[in-house]
Amino acid sequence: MSSLFTDPTTLLTGALTGLAFGFLLQRGGVTRYRVILGQFLLRDHTVLKTMLTAIVVGSIGIYGMRAVGFEVALHIKTAALMGNLLGGLIFGVGMAVLGHCPGTVVGALAEGSRQAWFGILGMLAGAAAYAEVYPWFKAAVLTDANLGKATLDSVTGLPVELLVAVVTVLGVVGLGAIQRFERRPAGTSPT
Repeated sequence: MSSLFTDPTTLLTGALTGLAFGFLLQRGGVTRYRVILGQFLLRDHTVLKTMLTAIVVGSIGIYGMRAVGFEVALHIKTAALMGNLLGGLIFGVGMAVLGHCPGTVVGALAEGSRQAWFGILGMLAGAAAYAEVYPWFKAAVLTDANLGKATLDSVTGLPVELLVAVVTVLGVVGLGAIQRFERRPAGTSPT
């Protein structure tokens, strides 16, 4: 019989990583309802800048470590496009209504946000509902447009190093464009 929990070192590592992640989310301001709402209203781009930074740093970090010989296992999920589309729509609606995503709602709860409880309860109810409909969902939705364990390099045939370089350049250019857009006085058009 397998244990419900893994070894204590892995649990402690996970707890410390989660604590650091939550701390950084809070310090970055993305646990605040107004920041999330501002992103949807295109008035505050803190979330977009945080995500672009995470993508660039993460891709350089992971593939850089692999390039120098570190064993970094990638747990690639199946690219079930219909499931991803439907899940993305549900996620987006939930985030727009609540003003938090699953990571930021836990951080907001830790900050004392009472509205975060609705998000936590909603996540638990959604997980329970998904578990109930999963057999049907797997047969009816997850098999449509399923690319398997696809990655950008396997789909495009391009070397991963080139893709990391492109992601880095696009991310840096995107961050610069956002900064320029944010500095523009209200009511003026971009030049």
